[in-house]
Amino acid sequence: MVLLTELDFTLPLKNPVIIFSLMLFIILFAPLLLNKLKIPHIIGLIVAGIIIGPYGFNLLLRDSSIVLFGTVGLLYIMFTAGLEIDLEEFKKNRLKSIVFGLYTFIIPMILGTAAAYFLLDFDLPSSALLASMFASHTLLAYPIASRYGINRTRAVTLTIGGTIITDILSLLVLAAIVGMYKGEITSAFWLTLGISSIIFAAIVIFVFPIIARWFFKKFEDNVSQYIFVLAMVFLGSFLAEAAGLEAIIGAFLSGLALNRFIPHTSPLMNRIDFVGNALFIPFFLIGVGMLVDFSVLFKGIGALKVAGVMIVMAVLTKFLSAWITQKTFNLSVDERQMIFGLSSARVGATLAVVLVGYNVILGETASGDPIRLLNEDVLNGTILMILVTCTISSFIVEKASRKIALQENVNKDLKDEELSDKILISLAYPDTVTNLVDLAFVLQPNKRKSPLYALNVIDENDASENNRAVGKRMMEKVTRHAAATDNSIIPLTRFDLNISNGIVYTIKEHDVTDVIIGLHHLAGESENFFGPTAVKILEKTNVSIYIYKALQPINTLKRIIVAVPVNAEYEKGFLHWFNRISNIAAETGIPLIMYASQPTIELLNKDRSKTGHQSNTSFEVFNEWEEFLIFSREVKQDDLFIIVSSRKGYLSYTNDLDRLPKYLVKYFSKNSYVILYPEQIEEIPSRDLKPIENNVKALGKAGDYVRNIFTKSK
Repeated sequence: MVLLTELDFTLPLKNPVIIFSLMLFIILFAPLLLNKLKIPHIIGLIVAGIIIGPYGFNLLLRDSSIVLFGTVGLLYIMFTAGLEIDLEEFKKNRLKSIVFGLYTFIIPMILGTAAAYFLLDFDLPSSALLASMFASHTLLAYPIASRYGINRTRAVTLTIGGTIITDILSLLVLAAIVGMYKGEITSAFWLTLGISSIIFAAIVIFVFPIIARWFFKKFEDNVSQYIFVLAMVFLGSFLAEAAGLEAIIGAFLSGLALNRFIPHTSPLMNRIDFVGNALFIPFFLIGVGMLVDFSVLFKGIGALKVAGVMIVMAVLTKFLSAWITQKTFNLSVDERQMIFGLSSARVGATLAVVLVGYNVILGETASGDPIRLLNEDVLNGTILMILVTCTISSFIVEKASRKIALQENVNKDLKDEELSDKILISLAYPDTVTNLVDLAFVLQPNKRKSPLYALNVIDENDASENNRAVGKRMMEKVTRHAAATDNSIIPLTRFDLNISNGIVYTIKEHDVTDVIIGLHHLAGESENFFGPTAVKILEKTNVSIYIYKALQPINTLKRIIVAVPVNAEYEKGFLHWFNRISNIAAETGIPLIMYASQPTIELLNKDRSKTGHQSNTSFEVFNEWEEFLIFSREVKQDDLFIIVSSRKGYLSYTNDLDRLPKYLVKYFSKNSYVILYPEQIEEIPSRDLKPIENNVKALGKAGDYVRNIFTKSK
């Protein structure tokens, strides 16, 4: 037992329990207090670090534990930036990212070198090294953009790509100048750096996904998955350092490599965001504040002059870079402000440059004092520059994020059908619950306005205690899984004399538009492939039905291959199912390959350009459904095969669809697949559609007329 009198309260505090408790209270209350003053929470944590740090009230030392957690926080920011980036948007804007990266490196290098050389009387190498500090920046305010839900917009994606380019170039300047003084810069140095960087990038980009796919297939435990992700991030950071690069580069590339394996609606993504925002990133921000020493303001005019020049050049050059980028690519003012705000803050690479430059000793003065590549005035000026740029960055990103988020909500053209979309998950087997729910999450067109229902129907003729217990466990599993993703699912338990009737009546009562059903467990072993329940649902409803067989988690898939029947464009639910499938590709980042007839492809392309789908979608012409077995060669084990089918008697129905169960059992037993029955018009009798079905190719202008009617009706 420890008595109160035995506790050590001398400053700085040394008791780990008190230290950690103090840090947690700061993380809790600092943002809350400053939010009332409309000050970004990031600034609150930095200011708290100043107050408790060695240059404030000296409550805590910036010791190894603070440095450790701070390093983790910095790497965490870069990792989540790579993880949350929209890969398709990133590819689409890669040229803009490269151009911005060059702008935000070259402009600070030129103006910064000139300012240091002419205004501060530095020699040319020291001036160039100081300018590299102006060129580098840290995505300190990225969590603000993420909190507003705009982390996938063009301006944010462009800035993230440019950050990697300018930081790499800045660190290469550091390596070149320091190596020049140490006599290490030779052709062999650059050759070694180039080869090691290529090997590092190849391992992260090509090997990491292979390891991740294997791990996520084998292990479903949430804790194990989170630890695995952290281990891969820090392995990537270590490999970057081993290659001669900065660890933040490795963290960002690790995020890109794992991007497709961690859907934004998954429990794992929710845990990554939660732990980072609750612990690691706040520790990093507090650690930044503990570096700030206001006493440098009173150490003579030299320190103030250096600090003033550094702050002005740091802000001015980044604004010019953002302004020129805006004019080059015709961006909006808000996008320019976002780019400027995100690229203004200096922490990680800037600290690396100044500390290395400060520790390079060029010689001694007559009095024996060391002559450094970057002197103490630059070190002190850097600390003030970090404080000012972080403050400016936080305020500007907060303001720009609010405007961009508001503008996106105003411009968002939600279709009436999307506002009324309701997805129902029909639960029958406990082992399929997670996969069905995950599919529902990525199908959702609008997370905030599209309700999700989970239904378990208990047959009153077999309402045993065991069946009720199984249903209860499934519902508990659904709600836990949804809660882990910050989503909500409405659980429905229903007693009925017939399971299929219970599902059908629920669909009608809640105006459900999409129903997800797990494939019958005895599919292939009995005469009825779909099972009696699914068959009756198809007969009694005309909503979109997804019959899902999952052999692996959806985040481990490589491609989505979709087979579309001829005349599918005439069905009422044509654009509806295409939008849902496109949403799967957009949410998971998985490439989408559509096999369809030429007229169908033309309408799909038209809808894609109109709605702005950013998914990586390609089209292949496919007309002959009697040759369906070619897909047995095209569909690989890690693909999701989606077959768009049709109820009998409708325009897109063909007799070849009757052989589908036989083909799936025989040739696709090792594949994950979805059999999709689109929404179809219930009121028109099949006999009235037969002439169109049999003669659609011969209708000529009449066929075009029918197509226009169906297209307008959607």
